[in-house]
Amino acid sequence: MFATCRRLGIGTAAVYTDPDAASPHVAEADVRVRLEGRNGYLDAAQLIAAATAAGADAVHPGYGFLSENAEFAAAVQDAGLTWIGPPVAAVRAMGSKIEAKKMMSAAGVPVLAELDPNTVTQAQLPVLIKASAGGGGRGMRVVRDLDALPGQVEAARREAQSAFGDPTVFCERYLATGHHVEVQVMADAHGTVWAVGERECSIQRRHQKIVEEAPSPLVERVPGMRDRLFEAARLAAKAIDYTGAGTVEFMADDAGEFFFLEMNTRLQVEHPVTEETTGLDLVALQVHVADGGRLDPEPPANRGHSIEVRLYAEDPAKNWQPQAGAVHRFDVPSARAEFTTLGGVGVRLDTGIVDGSEVSIFYDPMLAKVISYAPTRTQAAGVLADALVRTRLHGITTNRDLLVNVLRHPAFLDGETDTAFFETHGLADLAAPSTEADAPRLSAVAAALADAARNRAAATALRDVPGGWRKLASGYQTKRYVDAGGADHEVRYRFTRGRLVLPDDDGIGLVSSTPDRVVLSSHGVERSFAVTTYGDTAFVDSPLGSTKLVAQPRFGDPDAAAAHGSLLAPMPGSVIRIAAAVGDQVTAGQPLIWLEAMKMEHTITAPTGGVLVELNVEAGQQVDVGLVMARVLDPEESEEPQGESR
Repeated sequence: MFATCRRLGIGTAAVYTDPDAASPHVAEADVRVRLEGRNGYLDAAQLIAAATAAGADAVHPGYGFLSENAEFAAAVQDAGLTWIGPPVAAVRAMGSKIEAKKMMSAAGVPVLAELDPNTVTQAQLPVLIKASAGGGGRGMRVVRDLDALPGQVEAARREAQSAFGDPTVFCERYLATGHHVEVQVMADAHGTVWAVGERECSIQRRHQKIVEEAPSPLVERVPGMRDRLFEAARLAAKAIDYTGAGTVEFMADDAGEFFFLEMNTRLQVEHPVTEETTGLDLVALQVHVADGGRLDPEPPANRGHSIEVRLYAEDPAKNWQPQAGAVHRFDVPSARAEFTTLGGVGVRLDTGIVDGSEVSIFYDPMLAKVISYAPTRTQAAGVLADALVRTRLHGITTNRDLLVNVLRHPAFLDGETDTAFFETHGLADLAAPSTEADAPRLSAVAAALADAARNRAAATALRDVPGGWRKLASGYQTKRYVDAGGADHEVRYRFTRGRLVLPDDDGIGLVSSTPDRVVLSSHGVERSFAVTTYGDTAFVDSPLGSTKLVAQPRFGDPDAAAAHGSLLAPMPGSVIRIAAAVGDQVTAGQPLIWLEAMKMEHTITAPTGGVLVELNVEAGQQVDVGLVMARVLDPEESEEPQGESR
């Protein structure tokens, strides 16, 4: 929004809460206003007061939950401010998914029938529980077992209440292998309604999109589907007298039959792929329409292909656990544009972080959107995957490797992108590091040699001795690292007359080394490795990929290991529910503790069957990652299992 305003010559005012005080959007704004409390972004009164104090004359609601809150839209207008969004009546009409489906059905838009959670039968399974006021995957649950339905409905209601302030949920038939296809609409107050183009957003985790593209591979291969989609989207917009930018979302099957899901009465996170394939600035059009402007009779023609990936602070290999902490370095060297269209082949970056940013537990874990454009889909995928591999992202764990593996997967490149992508192709394989096979070993060697160069540079007595040269051969030095996947890498090396000797890797040679860059040759092929160290952790970046390595001490600390049967907090968060007490008998996999982090519920289960012998947390407590929250012990085991150091 701010980037567009700069291009339009419009001044900007930012609001922020304390966790976001150092956010780039705060620094970018002309003026900024602090909001009280971590939930200040949901406080309509504070936001309107901030706009008034800043001298603003219009409010853009962004992607947040208030962007689809009719009461907030009305309050903005009642305060004499321009609402850069659709009419209040349209927001209200689409604010309840239950009522929206009824309205769309009456307008002739295909819908999936709503199911009452209290009357779902075995024959109707599987079903999808959805929050009526929801979005972003909050409050959504897939249920395949009728006995599990009541508990899942209650969990969905809790999450919906926490996220939206409304616990209403409903069910609908779950299409396990469907395609999530949506149409970008733009309408003015003079009767023109554009169907700008469609996007496919089928690759999702927890019902939240992570890869989005335009045009849709499904729509491209099904004759006549685009015309039918666009007509349904225009019908939906006209049925509620819509103006501004919006998105009509559909679920489709492989044959191209589709059903209305919801209408988002706001700009979508994934709007850049539509901008790249049309050349439009959708935010500028929002401002234009809100100011009473007219659209041209027809939208511009679509061209080429664009793909966006959402870079999240999360660990896909650990059930998508959100991550919090410092971002030491974030650099996408391939990026040619930021918050604006590329105008040609390349990579665009829309980011909310910079070097030194701190990711908190209080908000959505999305860090950035990385977008590519190219004449063909294959080239767009290749350009984007290469940009992600070359990105320097140091500090927090992210889904970067998963995104690279998806973009390079044969099924993705063939356009086989339904909502069961991770189940079909194996999350474990897709979440594995995207580096080439020999990258971890070469990266470990580079880290060890960079460390040796750092030590030489710090040793004043050796400052004038070239490249580790000595008259007599040195003994082998040994360094051990553990990579992000838990694999050990031991590097044994020595220098003999200035030549590197690795007893286990005769094909590896040293070309040059400094504390932050090492050039290695491997069987005659030279590669450069950038090495950046933060304490005991080294990040090694090269064209082979990025490798995180944690240096290991020569002698382990026996007190560092958690006691047998411990339940560790997998992330920082707030305890919202505890389902057992000390002394209770529990079974392996039984849910014991529920955490809320980044507006999502996370269940902590018993690691083994036995007795709950420790419980160190209570409801409402904030916990840090790694805290021992509870401990389960098999009654037949002693408190001191054999071989466990205490």
